[in-house]
Amino acid sequence: MTGEERRLERLKPNLERRALIHQITRRFFDTRGFFEVDTPVRSPAIAPEKEIIPFDSEGWLLTTSPELYMKRLLAAGYSNIYQLSHCFRKSERGRLHNPEFTLLEWYRAFKDYTEMITDTEQLVLFISQELGYGNVLRYQGKTIDLKPPWSRITIQELYKQLAGWDPVNEPDPVSFDLDMVTKIIPHLNPHRPTVMLDYPAATASLARLKPGNPLVAERAEVFIGGLELANGYSELNNRQEQEARFRKEIEHIRLEQKRVAPLPDKFLTALERMPQCAGMALGMDRLVMLFCDAASIDEVIPFSVDTA
Repeated sequence: MTGEERRLERLKPNLERRALIHQITRRFFDTRGFFEVDTPVRSPAIAPEKEIIPFDSEGWLLTTSPELYMKRLLAAGYSNIYQLSHCFRKSERGRLHNPEFTLLEWYRAFKDYTEMITDTEQLVLFISQELGYGNVLRYQGKTIDLKPPWSRITIQELYKQLAGWDPVNEPDPVSFDLDMVTKIIPHLNPHRPTVMLDYPAATASLARLKPGNPLVAERAEVFIGGLELANGYSELNNRQEQEARFRKEIEHIRLEQKRVAPLPDKFLTALERMPQCAGMALGMDRLVMLFCDAASIDEVIPFSVDTA
């Protein structure tokens, strides 16, 4: 047996559990009236975001998220939809990252981000119970109580407590990202999931601004066991505002990265008919890591960029 074959043999228990988690996830959504969709992994245009660099594919782009296609389905009258999608992002490699990864995304028409948080709580607990863990999970030496409701705290409160400054009234993108990694995530409660709410408006380019407080967006992120697991928001459905945000991002990309990011015209046209809705994107590889007690994404995928 070669070294490569031994590596794959060692991974088999985790890959079997991965397949089971995918089955359980589909059952969760199917029994709740969701419709599974399947959208392209190549697109002429994706959402322009300067933090996310796409791969070129013969003049098109490999998708970084199925989001725009799924929202076009919502605009066409679909209501509750979900998808397990292979996505691709350049320059993302590490213990928690691989350039090709699997995203679970789901959307609800006529809902907001609070419903997406509830969905996430129920989904993770359902998987845990179906796998025989019940409400309590052990991950990397930590005991984690998954029983809802999970702890919720606004970004403003969290940064004031742990970083000593206000990212909403004193925006500083560089310090925001640095402090998130060095001061916020390492000090979250290791024994309970945490939901961070209401991000500064500039950090949520496709999210609706909070009524009564335009300085923050209705965005939520879920952290469990030190893993950033899911990101969701109440969706912006105003075409003019969304196009203005996209054009601003496109200009940043042109100036800072010297690349051309096309405007996703078909999505913007569909946005005129998209109802108020909410969506959540959950990293399936990280979810599998959680339920396999794996410290690295390489332990839950058969072929990484280094072994493909």
